[in-house]
Amino acid sequence: MKTQVSFYIAFMASIFSPALKAQCHILGAQPLYQLESRIETYTLANGLRVRLLPLEDKQTLTIASQFNVGARNEAKGQSGYAHLFEHMLFKGSENAPGDTYAQQFSALGARFNASTHFDYTNYFVTLPSQALELGLYLEADRFFRPSLNATTVQNQQETVLQEMAQTIDNQPYVRSAMEFLLAQVEGTAYGHGVIGSREDITQSTPESLTAFHRDYYRPDAMQLSLVGKLNPEVKALIAQNFGAWSQPIEPIKAFSELKVDPQPVHAELVDERGPWPGLLLAWHTVGKDHPDAAAIRLLETHLFQNTASAIAKISQHNPAQMLSYSLPFELENHGIANIVLVPRARTSLDTLVEKVLGLIAQTQQQALDETRLCTLKQVWLNNRLQQLSDTQTLATQLSATSGQDKDHPFTAQWQRINAVTADDIQRVAKQYFNQDYVRVDLLPPWYIRWGKTLLEWLPSDMSDSLEDAVL
Repeated sequence: MKTQVSFYIAFMASIFSPALKAQCHILGAQPLYQLESRIETYTLANGLRVRLLPLEDKQTLTIASQFNVGARNEAKGQSGYAHLFEHMLFKGSENAPGDTYAQQFSALGARFNASTHFDYTNYFVTLPSQALELGLYLEADRFFRPSLNATTVQNQQETVLQEMAQTIDNQPYVRSAMEFLLAQVEGTAYGHGVIGSREDITQSTPESLTAFHRDYYRPDAMQLSLVGKLNPEVKALIAQNFGAWSQPIEPIKAFSELKVDPQPVHAELVDERGPWPGLLLAWHTVGKDHPDAAAIRLLETHLFQNTASAIAKISQHNPAQMLSYSLPFELENHGIANIVLVPRARTSLDTLVEKVLGLIAQTQQQALDETRLCTLKQVWLNNRLQQLSDTQTLATQLSATSGQDKDHPFTAQWQRINAVTADDIQRVAKQYFNQDYVRVDLLPPWYIRWGKTLLEWLPSDMSDSLEDAVL
């Protein structure tokens, strides 16, 4: 009864809060509040934070874990350690040696994976609800009793180097663009790539990786979430498997905040394998927990993302680009808004820059109308609501809960989004999307550039015909 009353008060407050009276009222957020009211949150004595979300209509459950460790924590000579260690955790632990982990879960038809980022590393496994006890046992064993031997380390070094070749070195523009962008924050914790350098990866040893595990894989740096059909013994099983993991005496190492002084940057990167020119534009913004983060997210959606964005609207008829793509990049205390465009044959890169800057200037000079603002909020909410039926997505989201949202992991973000005003969006457009942006021209070999320059001077119907023939 108490939970129902709390939910009712929170829900009604979200609708009738005086701060929101002048804004549109989007009632579709109710499922977020309903789902959040079912979450049980508690912390073990060793500092491990646990969230349980029972969903009785499911036949599976997801166990998701996130550790507060990523590429930013790597010391000099350790680039790629966080990602390499993620690989190692699938290759044996004290009580599940070798490929036991993968074999056990594959036999159950389970899905499991992990990913490493600058600020964190996360893991998940979705399995039949009857396998809860086995799932918790294997997860706990590999997290604080991993087996790190020379053979396994060498095998995973080779795997990571193959991944580096496939995703970075064998793709046109990727290596040069990545190194250029990382150079913009050289000297900070973010000045190297998540995948690391070939030299650091090959020189890693079981001893150095064990030390990395000891420093950063600790219960008080972990969030554990279980979503799905949970049996009544779930809390006892969590305590049984994770409770014995001792919290280190030393506090978690402090992380220096990233400070960037944005400057206008223009670079040309030539790749002899490049099939066609491309353009990357990027703006330094703020971290995901910053007060301006919600307004920036809506601004990015308005400008660059989805079929109703400003860039999409001016591209409906006779577009200047063949492709545009934007993926917000959010760090804990920094962000990068960006857009990548591939021009039509008749369009120069300078013309694309002018079009994008023109859209930004329009937003800076004229506030969005209320209808557009409401649409942006509804798009954000719809995207979030679509994720509610998937236990894997829910569990990984819960394990990624930031400190400011710890008591309201689903609704706090929505409340910040819903509180954004048109003035907020106009203000952040002026403050962050200014002339201090990064422009990177991705250029193919000279003969392709020469041919494209020729097409830019031809009549549009002729250049379009030649473009279709060539591309």
